[in-house]
Amino acid sequence: MPQLLFKQGRLIDPANGVDQVCDVLVTGKKISLIAKEINGASDAVIIDAKGQWILPGVVDLGAYIRHQERKATVETESVAAAQAGITRLCCMPEHEKPTYSTAEVNLIQEKATRVGNVWFEVIGGMTVGLKGEQLTNMGGLKKAGCVAVSQGHHKFASLDVMRKAMEYAKTCDLKLFLHPMEYGLIGNGCVHEGAIATRAGLPGIPVAAETIALAQILLLAKETQSGVHFCRLSSAAGVDLIRQAKAQGLAVTADVAAHQLHLTEYDIKDYNPLCHVTPPLRSEADRNALRQAVADGVIDAICSDHQPHDIDAKLAPFQESRPGISGLETLLPLTMKLVDEGALTLEQAIGSLSFRAAGIIDQPVGSLSEGSYADMIVYDPKVTWTLNPQEMLSNGKNTPFGGWTFNGKVTQTYTRGLRADINSIEGDVE
Repeated sequence: MPQLLFKQGRLIDPANGVDQVCDVLVTGKKISLIAKEINGASDAVIIDAKGQWILPGVVDLGAYIRHQERKATVETESVAAAQAGITRLCCMPEHEKPTYSTAEVNLIQEKATRVGNVWFEVIGGMTVGLKGEQLTNMGGLKKAGCVAVSQGHHKFASLDVMRKAMEYAKTCDLKLFLHPMEYGLIGNGCVHEGAIATRAGLPGIPVAAETIALAQILLLAKETQSGVHFCRLSSAAGVDLIRQAKAQGLAVTADVAAHQLHLTEYDIKDYNPLCHVTPPLRSEADRNALRQAVADGVIDAICSDHQPHDIDAKLAPFQESRPGISGLETLLPLTMKLVDEGALTLEQAIGSLSFRAAGIIDQPVGSLSEGSYADMIVYDPKVTWTLNPQEMLSNGKNTPFGGWTFNGKVTQTYTRGLRADINSIEGDVE
């Protein structure tokens, strides 16, 4: 079997509490040996990792590929993800052609397998067409390989439908990925309800739109004993509800989008449509509470909430622009920036992107130990670089982080022992 020998890299593996300079031998798809120095692997391809870090591959729990809207493709976004150190990508159901049939699940997985850069995990739709009325064949979705089901950013016709969906998902042993949004309180809102929204003359979305939805879902989760993962928390009040639910022993987890840990409502004051996101950027106090919740483990994972758009989608006035950020290529840099700022330790940051995220979808990845899959990245902490949106590999260039400077960069990505080839796809190949 083919072998790779990584020489004298700093292996950082929060899942096992490991932080040491060592050699790592990969045989086939798995790590076969970790030692201070490995000799005798004469046939192995040598990778000089001296001065660099060997990290577990990033597990991104939430990405909207937009391949059905032809804004991007599975192939192009796979390349962008691999370049950014993501080895496992959870693909959320899309409105244009929701993933509620086994055929659609198989199509996405076949495309991802053909490129081979990133391991795709499909999250199926909970209702047909995401219309919130008729439940999908969740048993069939489970057999097709879905790791969870979700309603995306779309509402249920009633709480009764949500409750029945929870009960059905539990019988199929499927995790629920739910966005806590009470649509009756959102209306035409597009920003956080507060002083900045008032000054800008933009309709606001109150924090209550998140907390009321959270309370409803938590009560139903307790009644049905369902496993629920809350997607994209945005508020301090929401964090408090998750903390209480975990203290009560409910089977709940939560994530936060990387941009919510850096941006606030103040970033929309100049009507920058690149900062139009759902849920909206909230107050500085909310942002600080989210950071602390990641550090405390109340929020389990950081994700990209990747939503690529074409240029026209962000050229409209703020309220009329499409919400979302192209986030694959800034997920790891933004998370590591939190380490630079002292908001997270290195172990907390890497853990929130690896084994803690992998545990939510119950996948045996996110750690670097002997016998584990060789999903890993080589990272150079000495590189300083500035993000140029036009150089992003994703089809979506819609990021508010253009011009930001970051310390540290991925130099190599390996998925199950195979190095990602970021030059394998150019442009839209569909």
